[in-house]
Amino acid sequence: MIGPVWALGAMSGTSLDGVDVAMLHTDGETILGFGECAYRPYSDAERKVLRAALGKWQGDVLDEAARVVLDSHVQALSRVSGAEIVGFHGQTLAHDPRGRGTHQLGDGAALAEALGLPVVWDFRSADVALGGEGAPLAPFFHWACARWMGADRPVAFLNLGGVGNLTCVDPRADRPEASGALLAFDTGPANAPLNDLMQERLGLDCDRDGALARKGKVEDGALELFLAEPYFRRMPPKSLDRDDFALMLDLVRELNDADAAATMTAMAAAAVMQGMEHCPQQVDRLLVTGGGRHNPVLMRMLRAGLDCPVEPVEAVGLDGDMLEAQAFAFLAVRVARGLPTSAPGTTGVAAPVGGGRISRPD
Repeated sequence: MIGPVWALGAMSGTSLDGVDVAMLHTDGETILGFGECAYRPYSDAERKVLRAALGKWQGDVLDEAARVVLDSHVQALSRVSGAEIVGFHGQTLAHDPRGRGTHQLGDGAALAEALGLPVVWDFRSADVALGGEGAPLAPFFHWACARWMGADRPVAFLNLGGVGNLTCVDPRADRPEASGALLAFDTGPANAPLNDLMQERLGLDCDRDGALARKGKVEDGALELFLAEPYFRRMPPKSLDRDDFALMLDLVRELNDADAAATMTAMAAAAVMQGMEHCPQQVDRLLVTGGGRHNPVLMRMLRAGLDCPVEPVEAVGLDGDMLEAQAFAFLAVRVARGLPTSAPGTTGVAAPVGGGRISRPD
């Protein structure tokens, strides 16, 4: 691949809300333009199938979930035209980099046939095989975003999806794999356990606009027990599975709905505050992406607990609903050009590595 192309990225996160797709004009190093976006929500029935598949591994019977992933991605990606290559993340079902590895459900070869386009997929396996965490993978794109917005001082990007992940960026580095350019890691649980609480207790997908948490009181004892988890004492890079903090539901089991929601929201914020202490340099601002930025209670907690401005990425002209999909468009082009997609500072891998494999339609 020579020169810039229009790439189409797809992302289905652990919050299980739906498939985001977004176009990006890039050569895999520089962002040259943003294109059309689309969103295809999961139906309640599809979400139930995917939720039942969480925690499953390669070799498990997952035919129904695989059909949901393929059909939903074909439908979402077909809504946008003009792409020359597709980046397909798949649906993460399990993540245990020091054990069984990582599992993103999805058949890139079948997707390539359905779309008639080359598809880059299986982004994480090579990193894990070489000793990395396999996550997070968006940091190389965050570096490109910092350069695109003209940052000349360190900034941080926080993705509040099912799990929270933080990227500390020094845009003065000449490439994302350079020493000191990036430090990235999962901060802790974010939306996933709160969504599970809302589903379990009220049959709702999420605490929309923090409406329930706003009525509640944070239980300090539960928050302290949460922060005592050994994960917070581990040095980054480090990563989590969606359900690694299942204890959160147990810690709020005796609380009423509003207090439980407030406490779990405070847990997500406190995890970020702990994570920010690892940034190697003081950052000028924290730019927040992902669904959590729509929760005013969570954003207020972050602003109260951090000593830098906390803003949604829209403040600098980015789209916080599509940043992850754009990231996999960017990474797809890097894979096609033979460029690294992760490095010691982002996943703990021993040296920069290019992940992903390419499937082309017959």
